[in-house]
Amino acid sequence: MFEPRSLTGELAGIRTEHAPDALVLDCERDFETLGPAVAESLGPLVDGLDPITYPDEWLPPEAPDVLHRYAADGFTIGMPGDGGVVWTAQTTPKTILVKPRLRGSPDAFVDFLLADALVEAGLDFPEHFLGFFESSCSDLAAATPLDSTGTYQLAAALYDAFCGLHTREVFIGWEDDRPRLHDAWVDAGERLEPRLAALSNEVATGETAFPAAAELACSGVKHDLDLPTPFGALDTRAYREYGPEYAIEWTERTFEKLDG
Repeated sequence: MFEPRSLTGELAGIRTEHAPDALVLDCERDFETLGPAVAESLGPLVDGLDPITYPDEWLPPEAPDVLHRYAADGFTIGMPGDGGVVWTAQTTPKTILVKPRLRGSPDAFVDFLLADALVEAGLDFPEHFLGFFESSCSDLAAATPLDSTGTYQLAAALYDAFCGLHTREVFIGWEDDRPRLHDAWVDAGERLEPRLAALSNEVATGETAFPAAAELACSGVKHDLDLPTPFGALDTRAYREYGPEYAIEWTERTFEKLDG
C-alpha cells in the first residue's frame, strides 16, 4: 500500500526546515479516508502511532457519518476534500501521503503540494478542521442554512484559509532561496485567478453553490490572491488572530446579508 518517496533538492530542504524526519510515502491506491485496517499498516514504517479522537459532542447535529467515524476511536487518516497529498501527525514521525491521482501532473505542481504539506505539518496545527473549531463546530453549523455536506465543505474551506494565512509567508519567502517551488506556487495561483474573478457573479446567479465558492476562494489565501466579496474579509489579521471565533462571526454576517 505504501512506498517510501525520496526527496531531493529544494524539497529536501523544506522537510529539514519545517518537518524534520517526516516520512513521505507514495500510496498504491486513491482514498478519501484510510480506515483502521489500512492506517494501522503504517505501524511497521514509523516509530509509533497516536490516533486522534474527539468528543462526540463537538460534532454538530446531522454531521456526516464520515465525520463521526473520524472523531471516534478508530484510527483513520484523511478526509473528503483533502486533495492529492495528505499529512498526518497521528504517527511518529509525521507522515505525508501522496495519492496516485497525481500521476501525470506536472512535477513542479506535485512538488509544491508536497512542500505545502510539509510546511503545514510543521506548524503543529490540527490536521483537520474538527481540531480547529473544536466545540464550536455546532456554532458554525447553526450559523448557516446549509445541509450537513455544505457545512462540512464550508468548514474545511475556512480552515484552509486560516492555514493559508500562515503558510503563504513561507511561500513568499521562497523567491530567492527556493525559486523552483516559488515559481510553482505563483503558477498555481495564476491558474486560480480567473475562477476567482468570476466567483461573486457565479454565486449571485446560482451557477456556483456557496460552499464550492468558499472552497475556491479560501484556496486563494495561500497564494496571496485578491479574494472576491464576501471572502476578502477572511484575508485579515483578525482571522489569523482570532481563528474559529472570527470564522463563525463572518459566517453569521455573510448569511444574514445573503438572506437579506
